[in-house]
Amino acid sequence: MDIEKIDLLEQKMILFYQHDPMRIQHLVKVHRFVQMIGRMEHLDEHMQFITECAALVHDIGIRPAEEKFGSSNGKLQEQEGPAYAHKMLKELCFSEADVSRICYLVGHHHTYSNIDGIDYQILVEADFLVNFYEDHMDQHTIQTVLQKIFQTNAGKKLCRLCYLKN
Repeated sequence: MDIEKIDLLEQKMILFYQHDPMRIQHLVKVHRFVQMIGRMEHLDEHMQFITECAALVHDIGIRPAEEKFGSSNGKLQEQEGPAYAHKMLKELCFSEADVSRICYLVGHHHTYSNIDGIDYQILVEADFLVNFYEDHMDQHTIQTVLQKIFQTNAGKKLCRLCYLKN
C-alpha cells in the first residue's frame, strides 16, 4: 500500500480545511475507523488503500456546497464533492481507475441503499461511528442505524463497544 500517497492526501485535505479544526478532526477520525475496520475485515492491500483515501476526501464537498448553496446537507456534499476530489487525486497522480472509484464513493457516502462494495460499506460505517459522537445521537438512533445499515462484523463490534450499553 502506498502510505506516502495516503499521507500526502491527508496533508492536502488538512490544507483544504485549514483553520477548520472540526472538519480536520472529523476526517482524521473517519480515516482511522476506516483503517481499523479494513484491517479487521482483512481487506486486500489495494482495497484498503482505496477505502482509506476515500475516507480522507469523503467530505470534500462540504465547503464548496456551503459556498455555493449556503448548506452542506448530504446530497449537496455528494453533488459537489467528486469534482474537488478528482482534482486533488489527479494532482497526486492517482490512477484513473482509483480516482473514479474514490470519486464514486465521495458522491455516494450519504446514500445508504445499493451499497455496492466493501469499501463503500466500511466508509459509511466509519462515518457513522464518528457522527454518532459528533452529532450526539441517542441510543435508539444508534441501535436503529446499527441494525439497518451496518454489515461488517468489525463495524458492528466497534459500534457496540463505543456506544451501546446493552
